[in-house]
Amino acid sequence: MESSFSFGVILAVLASLIIAANALVAVAVLLLIHKNDGVSLCFTLNLAMADTLLGVAISGLVTDHLSSLAWPTQKTLCTLRMAFVTSSAAASVLTVMLIAFDRYLAIKQPLRYFQIMNGLMAGTCIAGLWLVSYLIGFLPLGVTIFQQTTYQGPCSFFAVFHPRFMLTLSCVGFFPVLLLFVFFYCDMLKIASVHSQQIRKMEHTGAVTGAYRPPRSPSDFKAVCTVAVLIGSFTLSWTPFLITGIVQVACQECHLYLVLERYLWLLGVGNSLLNPLIYAYWQKEVRQQLYQMALGVKKGLTSFLLLLSARDNGPEESRESSCYITTISHSQLDG
Repeated sequence: MESSFSFGVILAVLASLIIAANALVAVAVLLLIHKNDGVSLCFTLNLAMADTLLGVAISGLVTDHLSSLAWPTQKTLCTLRMAFVTSSAAASVLTVMLIAFDRYLAIKQPLRYFQIMNGLMAGTCIAGLWLVSYLIGFLPLGVTIFQQTTYQGPCSFFAVFHPRFMLTLSCVGFFPVLLLFVFFYCDMLKIASVHSQQIRKMEHTGAVTGAYRPPRSPSDFKAVCTVAVLIGSFTLSWTPFLITGIVQVACQECHLYLVLERYLWLLGVGNSLLNPLIYAYWQKEVRQQLYQMALGVKKGLTSFLLLLSARDNGPEESRESSCYITTISHSQLDG
């Protein structure tokens, strides 16, 4: 019971941080979209929304662990909760892949990028992404072999979903997505290296002939670094959970559910907290917008405090001013 209560507290803190960080980034990206109307920012906004929904979904599990004996959750409700958690996590992972593909397309086809990735295409990709995510999350509700035959609280992933569902997700979803990530990154790195060599040749030719040396553009390597950090955080967060789940399927005598649900699952969910931190640090425009929002909040708080101070000191100031006026009036009369 004590371990379940401690896990509930950790889950509550993690859910609060995920919701707060992603909501802040979502507001910043919304303001940027209003200013710039960029298609790639829509994918960043979708990632923040998916991670926010994941934080909201896991917050529903907090009460199960804080008071699991007093109010046990029914199996149907627990299945729906874990389906929403899985759908939100799948939407987050697929959005990261979509962002990587968007950066890959921008480097691979820079002249045709805005023709290919227009508003209609971006909206279609996002709508299809959410459709696939909810199909993945609610798949165990329609396939009985992915459900546990018995249910014992508190509510958790393996309390309602069979490890075969984890094996299917790993083989059909996770590892193909990871291979696509690696392909995008390697090809982007190759293209960025070619661009860098071309820029160095132009600089060398300009130095020999005394011509103008063009400034070096870091956009390609910036995109490569962003994708690399996303791939790294995604891989480190979810790989231990999925591989251990595969081991649990292969070894029925191994009881790894406690490690999977208490530690490795939290590590995977923590990826939704890393995503907004990555974008707040690596994307300059998002970082600048967050800084402007902080300045606006600071200015608003300062004005509010000054207004409160002026209202509290208002009667005293009025009495002092009236006395001052009275003194002047008497002195003028004596004169």
